[in-house]
Amino acid sequence: MLSTEMIVLALSVLLLVVHISIQGGAVTRERGPDWNMGARDGAQAPLGVMAGRAARALENYKETWPALIALALALAVTGRTGGVGAVGAVVWLAARILYIPLYLAGIRVWRTLVYVVSMAGLTMMAVRLFTGS
Repeated sequence: MLSTEMIVLALSVLLLVVHISIQGGAVTRERGPDWNMGARDGAQAPLGVMAGRAARALENYKETWPALIALALALAVTGRTGGVGAVGAVVWLAARILYIPLYLAGIRVWRTLVYVVSMAGLTMMAVRLFTGS
């Protein structure tokens, strides 16, 4: 049976696909299908509000995602899955899911708090890795 951390890791890949789909869809709505299917050579006009937010949300996800991957794999390899690490992985995933609509809607304070919660989830995983508790 897969550990909670490995399930979250698998779901995090699906969340990456969701992020990419939202970002790609937003830019395609702005620039059209020819842009989407083209080589995208040359300078591009700046993104509009929604496409820009989707792109920044994706970039933010890609900044924290490697830490989730590393911690989940380290917990699995060391046999320290479960406990506070598993809770931390679920907290990270839930926060990252909530982050998307908050960012797209331009809700600044809550978005930042949710980001901090996601980082707390990663910290919980690290605590489990280093202390075993």
